[in-house]
Amino acid sequence: MSDGVRAGADRVVLVTGAAGGMGAGHARALAADGWRVVLADVADCAPVVEEIRSAGGTASGHPLDVTDPAQWEALVADVATTHGALYGLVNNAGISRRLRFMDTPHDVWRRVLAINLDGPFLGTQACAPLMRDSGGGSIVNISSIAGQIGYFSPSYSASKWALRGLTKSAAGELAAWGIRVNSVHPGLVETPLLAGADGFVESAVASIPFGRMGRPGEITDVVAFLLGDGSSYMSGAELTVDGALVSNGTYHRILTEMDGEL
Repeated sequence: MSDGVRAGADRVVLVTGAAGGMGAGHARALAADGWRVVLADVADCAPVVEEIRSAGGTASGHPLDVTDPAQWEALVADVATTHGALYGLVNNAGISRRLRFMDTPHDVWRRVLAINLDGPFLGTQACAPLMRDSGGGSIVNISSIAGQIGYFSPSYSASKWALRGLTKSAAGELAAWGIRVNSVHPGLVETPLLAGADGFVESAVASIPFGRMGRPGEITDVVAFLLGDGSSYMSGAELTVDGALVSNGTYHRILTEMDGEL
């Protein structure tokens, strides 16, 4: 045991956006690894909770609008009463609106920022005192490569860039409490967020040196690493998981279209 992350069944982690997609995948994998998982979402988490329990894991589902401070406070109070501690938080809940800059209405701008940025801010504020009292722990913010490069959707890009800054701010502030805060930046991943975007996906894959989209489990593995003792001296870091798209995508596509000739 080190730096506030406990072994075995003592570990308690809260995952937002856990009713489906990558959030559900994170919850399943963490439960299989022995974490007691608190699943939270505006959607019904019951099917995923039942799946985890049927597999021998420990899980509970809770309604949560991540933009509502009162709901965060109520959930953390429930976790404290039920489990007595909290060692991990995965701020996974998020939405994407693939609208170009001039086509983005004000209500979409505000909604995306509220969920993707206000949510992690409120969650970190609500959970940090319990994590401190538990001896410390780890917070993982799910950002995106859209928070590292120019991206056509202003609301999504702005929220994910801002989440980088929020992560670094929290990492410095919460270090004294034994809480680490890091961000994960997935590239193109096979999730329901990409449903109906076949043309976008096909074009994007052409710029990925790995030649494929990421698998949700590959993101989960990074989340699990950041929650665990193997990353005990990491905080304020950004882990990019994108098949080398950000670092090499432009020239990969150029060389591919030139058949590798200069």
